Amino acid sequence: MSTRVIASANGVEATRLAYDLIQQGRDPLDAVVAGVTLVEDDPNDMTVGYGGLPNEDGIVELDAAVMHGPTHRAGAVAGLRNVRHAAQVARLVLQQTKHVLLIGEGANRFAQAQGFPHEDLLTEKARQIWLYWTQTNSPRQDWVPPPFQSLPEAVREFFHLVEEEGRAATSGYQRSEAVERPTGTVHCSAINATGDLSCCTSTSGLAFKLPGRVGDSPIIGAGLYVDNAIGACGSTGRGEENLRHCSSRTAVELMRQGKTAAEAGLEVLTRIVETAKEPWLLGPDGRPNFGLKLYLLGKNGDYAGVSIWGPTTFAVTDEKGTRLDPCEYLFKK
Repeated sequence: MSTRVIASANGVEATRLAYDLIQQGRDPLDAVVAGVTLVEDDPNDMTVGYGGLPNEDGIVELDAAVMHGPTHRAGAVAGLRNVRHAAQVARLVLQQTKHVLLIGEGANRFAQAQGFPHEDLLTEKARQIWLYWTQTNSPRQDWVPPPFQSLPEAVREFFHLVEEEGRAATSGYQRSEAVERPTGTVHCSAINATGDLSCCTSTSGLAFKLPGRVGDSPIIGAGLYVDNAIGACGSTGRGEENLRHCSSRTAVELMRQGKTAAEAGLEVLTRIVETAKEPWLLGPDGRPNFGLKLYLLGKNGDYAGVSIWGPTTFAVTDEKGTRLDPCEYLFKK
């Protein structure tokens, strides 16, 4: 059995670091947390940690979870504020409490007791993006947004990318006066040479969410799940749909039944699409207007990334090196 680390596409360097640490003898859990910490520290990744986009009130709230295959233990935090390394805090919940999930003020007090520094996680770029979203999505209030071309180039570029992703994901998509909201997360799973698995997920959640909103990332069985005898699965994308289907545990159970990693992931995504009936979840053609990806890693060495929309990629590091592999998908953009 060989070491392998997989991650969402924004976790290329996370897989590289985690793989190196495992090769040095580190536990897979410590390795994936170290990898995810790289992304949490990157202000250019606006979906995780420092620089993550804030909630509706302009406050950055982080969610994270870890799960350790050999012990089947898990730890998670939700609604964590002013602490950038949410994944490390989640690992300490696993290691130093009898609980699985701490939220809000309790999570913050726990992090403070553990010595994590109090930081303002809202970068200037994220603040400007939040402000413009507020100005363009509050027609019943008194905001008057500035001309789009007057915004800093980095802010304009961000909204152009979000618009392009939205157009690609839904046929007939047209930009409205309101700005589309991005989603994003980093997930990382690993298996070592003895077959032990672990995984980690971290996110700042849906941009401009209602304060206190929690998605799938810190929920064991939805945002991630490990069975050390079978495999691991984690997710990125629309968390509410993962929560409704307990997607990660479902995928692992399908792998237990003999399905390949890709087959298990695509079956879960198919179930999600079939039950997405609410009008706010559908594009003009009746197909889902949201994105969702699963990352699956089997005890037998099988692995896959699957997505509702493609083509797209996920990160892998193994004996063949570090790369982006293609995801299998349901619909073509």
